[in-house]
This record gives sequence, structure tokens and C-alpha cells, in this order.
Amino acid sequence: MHRLSGTDTHTLRMETPEQPMTACGMFMLDTSTMPGGYSFEAFRDKLSGQIAALPEFRMKLADSALNLDNPVWVDDPYFDLDHHLHRIELPAPGGHRELAELAARLVGERMDRDRPVWDMWVVEGLVGADPGLQANVALILRMQHVLADGPTALNIFSRLCSTEADPPPPEPIAGVGTVSTRRIVLDGLVQFVCKPWYLIKTLLSASVAVLFKARKVRRSAGDKTVPGWFGRMPNAPRTPFNGNITKSRAAAYVQLDLTDVKVIKDRFGVTVNDVMLAVLSGALRRFLLDRNALPQAGLLAMMPVAVSDPARASRNQFAIRVTGLHSDMADPAERIEAIAEMSSLAKQHTSAVGASLLGDWLQCVPGLLAIGARFYKWSGLSERRPVYNLGISNVRGAETQEYLLGAAITGRYAFGPVVHGCGLQMVVMSLNGKLDIGLVCCPDLVSDLWDLADGIPAALLELQTAAG
Repeated sequence: MHRLSGTDTHTLRMETPEQPMTACGMFMLDTSTMPGGYSFEAFRDKLSGQIAALPEFRMKLADSALNLDNPVWVDDPYFDLDHHLHRIELPAPGGHRELAELAARLVGERMDRDRPVWDMWVVEGLVGADPGLQANVALILRMQHVLADGPTALNIFSRLCSTEADPPPPEPIAGVGTVSTRRIVLDGLVQFVCKPWYLIKTLLSASVAVLFKARKVRRSAGDKTVPGWFGRMPNAPRTPFNGNITKSRAAAYVQLDLTDVKVIKDRFGVTVNDVMLAVLSGALRRFLLDRNALPQAGLLAMMPVAVSDPARASRNQFAIRVTGLHSDMADPAERIEAIAEMSSLAKQHTSAVGASLLGDWLQCVPGLLAIGARFYKWSGLSERRPVYNLGISNVRGAETQEYLLGAAITGRYAFGPVVHGCGLQMVVMSLNGKLDIGLVCCPDLVSDLWDLADGIPAALLELQTAAG
């Protein structure tokens, strides 16, 4: 039986009409590399041949009102590719703004849980929508977050994509099988009865051990700490990004050259992640300055940290880190050095806490954070007291050219869910020497997202100048 983990179930419990936990991956495709040329029918045939290697695309959620534990995954006996693959013509003039509007509409919708929780949109009619000016077709792959976090999505992409334009057929991968409602209920009862023992044996002892480790780390760091660790609630400044969200979404995207980022990395002796945080911080600083809305305190960003544990049957494995962006610093050189110091300290704290502790607690009480989030909105704290200002994800991809069903990928952008209290999300993905940045927001909080996206290359140039 393939029962959802507590973290997976958490993504389902977090979903509301205003807060769909939907994520999109947008692929810019140069179809001139497709053997035999492009047509939607040929594209569909190629995808149909890949489905055998993608059991995630063939499984759906199963549950019962009598089930006291998490839902389970089962194979969909009525799976039909035509229910999930769609063809659409981009409205004129077919540029980047029209494509972003489509992505925003899709990421703002909830997925149908009675079927496998994904679909795919083949977008034709592109004219200048690709920053590299090569793509003539885009593909938007949409999934409910329960199906995959960033690293799990990359694993799916690795089987959907290839380093060759005409690869051999993939090896089939068996599905998760089926299970009766009776078995779901009985096994759920057993799991529920065992949770108190799991709480006492695993969670309480692990939490106590964390407290002792925390004291050691804090002493070694000279009593320095990062927001949100060891009993300190993050206290982010108020910005236009923070408040209760609505159903509306807006999206934007921009592409940077990874070589430029690595030059800055080497000059300051930091990581690529540090450089990207500094670039985004610079863009956010300018965006808020132009609107007389820059707070005196630096912005705080929530960053999911991937946790790799093969022993855990979870499609979402992550810890949460809140890091400072030091947007209050005008000097870009000082800003990137401060960000690098904060990132190093945050890694020490993550190591002390143990990256799996959040997943352990959610395994015992999967609705814990969802209940807290609902109270956060109901109480009005989401508007008065932000915990963090925005979400930032950084997902490392392949460093070589990849092909999706024979078409060369010239860009790959991700758009994640936004939540009450934080109406702005940025996702950075690397691919073949490029950094592709997807932005999504609630436009009732952030009305001019493209201004922010257009400021990202300028922020990179500012850092290049500071690096000499």
C-alpha cells in the first residue's frame, strides 16, 4: 500500500479556494529538432509512449470518510491521456506577457482529485515569448504539489526528457497497484493507533536532542542566529507583498546567463545560491524604493531545503529555512557578503535541527501547519505580522542540452503556489548554462509583477559592476 506521508498530506490540507497548491513547469521548446517535424498529433504519440515509464502520471488519490490516517495512491483504472493533454493557441500577439497570463491562470486553478493530479498544455502560436528567441512552442506541465516537490519533479522530468532528440523507448515502470476501501480503512486504524507510540519514541526524544544541539551551535556562532530557529519567531517587516490573497494570479519570467553569475560567485568567494539571493534582493529593493515602500528592516525569504532520505516514502521531502535578504543595505557588495554569512549560519542551524524533524512532526500530525495557517488568516495576523515576505526556491537542473519528446528545451520556468500572508513566490531553475526565474503573485497585492521581473537583469548588472 502506497500511503501518503504526513508532508504529502500537508500539501492537501493547505489547499483552499484562494490558495490552490498547484505548481506549473513551463518548457520553452524549439521543435525544429523533432525527428519528422512537429505536429500536435506526433507530440501526443510520443508522450503516449512515455507514459509507461511515468507511474506518477497514472496514479490518483484514494480515501474514505472512515480512514483515520492519510490517503493512499492507487492506479487509475480509467486513465485516459486525452483527459490530461490539452492544446491551446496563444492569443495575439503571442508574446511573453500572453504566455505568462496563461501560466498564471493555470497555476491559480485547483486540480481535479478524482483523476491523476496533473495535466499538460501544449501552447502554440508563440511569437517572441522565449527570451532566447528560439522556441516556437511552449509546454506547461501542471501538478498538484502532493505529487512532487522540486527534486521529485526533476526526477519526473528526467524520465520525460532526454539528452537525445530521438532516444530509444523507455523501460516500463510498474504502477502502485490498487487497494480496496476496506483495506485503506483497516490499515488507517492501525496507523492511527500507533501514532502515540511514534510521538513518544521518536518525536519527543528528537526534539529534546535538537534543543541541546541548538545551544552548542548558538555558542559556536557567538550567539548569532537566523530568523525562525530555536524558538525565535521570524518577524518580517510589512510590505505590499504581505496580506490575504485572493483567487487571482499573475506570473512573469526572466532568463539570466549562468556564466555571469559564476563570475560574481568567484569574485566574492560565495555560492551560486548566495549570488541569486543577492540579485533578487537587489531587484526587490529597487522595486520597493520606486514605490516608497522599502522597509527599514531587511526582507525575509522562506526557502524550502531539499531533504534526501530514500527510506521515506514521501513525494515531498523538505525542511523550511527563513533567511535574511539584507535589502536594507544599499551597497551590493556589502549585501552579498551579509547574505553569504547568513546562509552559512543557516546551514549550521539546519544541520543542528535535523532536516527531517519537520517531516517527523507532520507524519504524526499532518494537519498541524494547515490549522496554524488558517488561524493565521482568521486572526488577521497575515496582514499585520508577516512571518516572511516572500518565498524563494532554487532548484539545480541539468548542465547539458535536454530534449522534451524530441524538442530542444531552451528555457524551463517554474511557478509555485502562494499562500495567505505571502503573495509573492520566486523559483530559480538552472539548465544548460542558463538560470530561468519564474515569478508568481497575487495581483491584488502586487499589481505590476513585470516591473519586478524586468529589474532582475539590472540587479545582476549592479553586482557585476560591484565585482569589478
